[in-house]
Parts: sequence; structure tokens; C-alpha cells
Amino acid sequence: MTSRSYRALWVTKTEKGEFVSQIAERNISDLPKGEILVKVEYSSLNFKDMLCTQGHPAVTRQFPHQPGIDAAGVVEQSSDDNFRVGDAVIVTGYDLGMNTAGGLGQYIRVPAGWVIAMPAGLNAKEAMSHGTAGFTSALCIDKLLRMGASPEDGMVAVTGATGGVGVFAIALLAKLGFSVAAATGKPETAAMLKALGATEVFPRQELLEMTELLEAPRFAHGIDALGGQYLANLLKTINYGGSVACCGLAAAPDLPATVMPFILRDVNLLGVDC
Repeated sequence: MTSRSYRALWVTKTEKGEFVSQIAERNISDLPKGEILVKVEYSSLNFKDMLCTQGHPAVTRQFPHQPGIDAAGVVEQSSDDNFRVGDAVIVTGYDLGMNTAGGLGQYIRVPAGWVIAMPAGLNAKEAMSHGTAGFTSALCIDKLLRMGASPEDGMVAVTGATGGVGVFAIALLAKLGFSVAAATGKPETAAMLKALGATEVFPRQELLEMTELLEAPRFAHGIDALGGQYLANLLKTINYGGSVACCGLAAAPDLPATVMPFILRDVNLLGVDC
């Protein structure tokens, strides 16, 4: 059993119920069971990581805890024939950083089924520069494409435009030839969003001000990372047969929607789990 120490972000819960984050010395032998021990080179910061440090029970139920929902590094120990010591790998999704010690530490130990080999031409820093946010935005776009979305359909709305998913979604959609409408609560970022590829930038407040059961069609498709009323009202603005990929709840976890977009405009709501 490996007993070397390593450093990690360590979130603890005090007797008063408060959550405290600090850099702590941990022992590799304390990591959970798994076939692959990875020496982490890079991770990325995500919305779930922030929720974990605040003790959000939907993300992490057991404390103290080492957060970090993604990681890239090198295999240091392996009992699985698919991976050898020295292999460059990526781990993202599954339970990593939620109730399993995550990537905001120098080591993780995980099941082999969670691990993928580093794609050719990509290194650990580049992989985590894209991170879970980039991966999620790519999954959203893949869902739209599989539903038949094309640039000729019209504008694609992206909510949470300045968040990780938003910025990658805008850049990827623009690269694929789509026109993008970026919804943001930060008007000072308009130039940045247009530099990424957004054709139009509009205040996200516009989505909250919609009061009709069905609004005039405005967007061909959408990618939503906010949830709540933003998603509900975005659905009201989608063209006939259009789709919205839903991947987040930065604003709210509920969906106060009506069935009108679905039964009158054949709109598709696509769930995306990163």
C-alpha cells in the first residue's frame, strides 16, 4: 500500500456547520480504491467545485473532501491491462470530485473505467484548459447536430455566455459556421463575446421579461447552462422543430415551463450530462 504524502485542496466542515477550504497534506493510502493511481498535472475550476466548497449536498455529501471534477496527468500505478505506468490520461465526469477524491490534489485513485488515454496531439495542460466546460459544450453541440441542426437554420442562443460552457460553445459554434446570440448579464463583455464568434449579444434579462405562454420565434436552437426561468422562456422563443441542449443550473434547478413549445412548435429539450 502506497503511503507517501501529497498536497490537496481539503474542504472540512466545522462544528458550527461552516465549510473551510485549505491546502492540506494527505496520504496516498487514504485515497479510495481503484485500479488506476494518477499523478495529477492539471485540473480546472468548475461550478461544481465551488458548490462543493460550500457544502452543497447535491454535489458532495461526505466531508472532509478533496474536490475537483476533472484531472489530467500520468499513470503512476495500474492493475488494469489497458493502462501502463507513464501513460498520459484524462479523468472527467463520473463521481470524481463529488464523493470521490478529485483532481484538486496531486493524486487521484479511480476505477479504470473512468480513465481515457490522452488523445494524440493533446497534452495535460491543453486538456484541462478545455476541461469539463469545453467537454460539456462539445456534448451540447453534438446533441444539436444529431438532431439535425445546421447553420442554415438560423441563430443559436447561448445562455450563461461568459461562463466556461458559454465561451466554448460560442467559439465552437462559430467555428462550425453557426450564427450565435450570446445572452449575458455582463454588458461590458460584449466585445469579448463577439471576438469569440458571437454575432449578437443581448441582455439575459430579456429572457426573464417574457410573459406570454409562447413568444415570437427568435432562435433556431439553444444551449442553456442556467436552468430555471431562463431555460423556460428560451424554449418559448425557439423556431418550429428547433432544439435546446440543457447542461446546467447556474441560475436555478427548476423548470417553470409550459408544454406549449413542445406541442405547438415541436421543440426538443435535450438533456446533457457531462
